[in-house]
Amino acid sequence: MSDQESSTSASQTEGEVEDELEDELEEEGMKDEKLSHTAAPSLSEFSSTLRAVIRIKQKYQVLKKRRIEMNQALGGAEFLTGAPARTSPKIFTFDGAAPLSAVPQKKKKRRKRRVLFPNRARHRASPKQEHSRAKYCLYLLFFIVFLQVYNAIENLDDHVLKYDLDGLEKTLRREVFGQQGAVEGLLSHLKDYLSTYVHNKPLVVSLHGPSGVGKSHLGRLLAGHFRSVVGEPLVLQYYVLHHCPQEADTLHCARNLSTLISQVVKRAEEEEKIPLFIFDEVEHMHEEILDTLWQLVATKQSNEYLNAIYVFLSNLGQEHITKHMLHNSSSTSMTMTGSSRHSNLIKELTPMLRNYLEKLHPLWTEATILPLGLLEKDHVMECFLEEMTREGFYPDHTNIERLAGEIEYYQAVGGHKYSKTGCKQVVAKVNLL
Repeated sequence: MSDQESSTSASQTEGEVEDELEDELEEEGMKDEKLSHTAAPSLSEFSSTLRAVIRIKQKYQVLKKRRIEMNQALGGAEFLTGAPARTSPKIFTFDGAAPLSAVPQKKKKRRKRRVLFPNRARHRASPKQEHSRAKYCLYLLFFIVFLQVYNAIENLDDHVLKYDLDGLEKTLRREVFGQQGAVEGLLSHLKDYLSTYVHNKPLVVSLHGPSGVGKSHLGRLLAGHFRSVVGEPLVLQYYVLHHCPQEADTLHCARNLSTLISQVVKRAEEEEKIPLFIFDEVEHMHEEILDTLWQLVATKQSNEYLNAIYVFLSNLGQEHITKHMLHNSSSTSMTMTGSSRHSNLIKELTPMLRNYLEKLHPLWTEATILPLGLLEKDHVMECFLEEMTREGFYPDHTNIERLAGEIEYYQAVGGHKYSKTGCKQVVAKVNLL
């Protein structure tokens, strides 16, 4: 039997089986149609329909099994009779058939898979950009930090405004003559310190200058201003010759001073204010009092001791200031303003004074030193004008110049004529009018 005959017989057998199956399915389908055209089916008709479906399923399984067995039988017969296996039809060529191994086989190239979009633009979906939710948290964090910084700045301004430093500046510039550099330095330190309430150490400022240049007057102006803004109990003016005149009482005076400062700082802590302590005539202070002040300033005390301002007024180092100004007045340019001259004076004298004062006592290692220079004749005349106006005298310029001429002066150097006593004798001479 040839290959074509065997394939034909197998196909015929398969066709007969399929025709038989289709005939039986059509008969069952006709029965189902008849049942469907009738009236509403009863329970018996529904059960008959179910039985028909089961019968069709059984017949389909029998036919399927029969078809599988016939295929196996046909395959086994071909194998037993030695029939050749089914192969594809041979291609007739004029050349002899070349052996299969002699034909070179080309290696198939593996193509890379690419992601292709449809040709139509409407079907092409652009990639969506993902937005991180953490970005909104970052914006919220920036907003919170901005509010905190803004509130901190507002609180700083409120804290400075509470002490009215603008009013203090106007008072000092109006009533302190010839000390522009020292006044500007003092105001700068006060503004920086009073801009916040929390500090890691107290503010210590030491003003030094010859007699009559306005140290005590500056201390009285500071005390009067702070009494008006923080109250009388939080301002202490300590005069050594008045509070502790006897040297034998220095230990007792030191203990009383320490107790007094403790009471003031504790009250200031309760009221959330910064107290002011002014010590005049420091050159007459004894060693025990200086040691007590140094312990309060230098050691790490509690918070109430750190929030305080200490101002020391003395004539210590006046020889260095006088000598420097008399020897360097000729080199100072006459075109420089008074503020510039005093700024240069502070820069040149501060290291010199610090070296001198630190040898006297370690208290000045913790202090900011501001030197006050000698007063010229013009400054003395301004002192006379201010005192005469305060006492109710007519400010006659001729009379003022005459009174200023009665004051002792150093020899004029570089166009500058400095007073030996400053404005110390002004009050006494005005009282004689």
